[in-house]
Amino acid sequence: MRTLAAVGGVCLLAVALVVVALTLRGPGKAGAGALAATPGPSPLTTAASGNPDAPGGSGGAGGSQADAFGTTGAYLRGRAGTVTAAVYDMRTGQTWTLGGGRPQAEASVVKLDILETLLARGGGSVPAGDQRLAKAMIEDSDNDAATSLWDAAGGASGIGRYNSAAGLAHTKPSSCVECAGFAWPGWGLSTTTPADQITLLRQLVGSGTLLSSGARSYALSLLENVTPDQRWGVSAGVPSGVTVALKNGWLPLNAANTDWQVNSVGWISGDGRDYLLAVLTTADPSEQYGITTINALSTRVWSALR
Repeated sequence: MRTLAAVGGVCLLAVALVVVALTLRGPGKAGAGALAATPGPSPLTTAASGNPDAPGGSGGAGGSQADAFGTTGAYLRGRAGTVTAAVYDMRTGQTWTLGGGRPQAEASVVKLDILETLLARGGGSVPAGDQRLAKAMIEDSDNDAATSLWDAAGGASGIGRYNSAAGLAHTKPSSCVECAGFAWPGWGLSTTTPADQITLLRQLVGSGTLLSSGARSYALSLLENVTPDQRWGVSAGVPSGVTVALKNGWLPLNAANTDWQVNSVGWISGDGRDYLLAVLTTADPSEQYGITTINALSTRVWSALR
């Protein structure tokens, strides 16, 4: 906070602002500072609002609730890598964000964007010849299917147009599919933020207007039936019988497999909860390390929103 002139009224205002900030932050929350979840004293920031870009406010018909991230900040300070996340409570319209900073690589969560773009271009349905590919892309995270459907969706320009219409402000589709010096499909290097992923999910569950009800149901049926070995991430800590529609992504960013991007986005509904969650992690030393981080965060969110 800037040093204020020593004038009685101004000083009282400064004290009042500090008290309000601490009240909104709640007990045990870190102050504003570094946004990366790296070992050491650098704190993570969290914000709760009706607008993910308006820290400290409260929004939605239900008003402010307890921090959806609970003790997540303390946990992440002991983890390597950079973690950003966002939660949107469907019941109250309230949003919480964790961390910030630059957009991160999407890895295979971009496949949700490909699917939505295809549905919008197709008037609410995927062409019959592409339905097998769509199922493989979402349920099995098949990369060859995704490359074919990336092209069918109009590539970076087609997906970019859909994103603009959907209101994704910080998502940039990759300009290459075969990228020099990179062994994996380049669409995984598209970049995004958790807030944009929440906006994308809300096209399927919530206030989105770009997709028909049939298109939403079709997309959710795929996201709810991903192969069992990929049901980690936002589903962690969620008991059986609760609806989970998710898409995960994992991508080595270097040839030595010591720098991983691991992401998870999805919708969780049941047992008194109804929320969207998006988690992006980068600079993970291994794929499993990133999965463990997201699982722990997601479990804490499930518990905090009871």
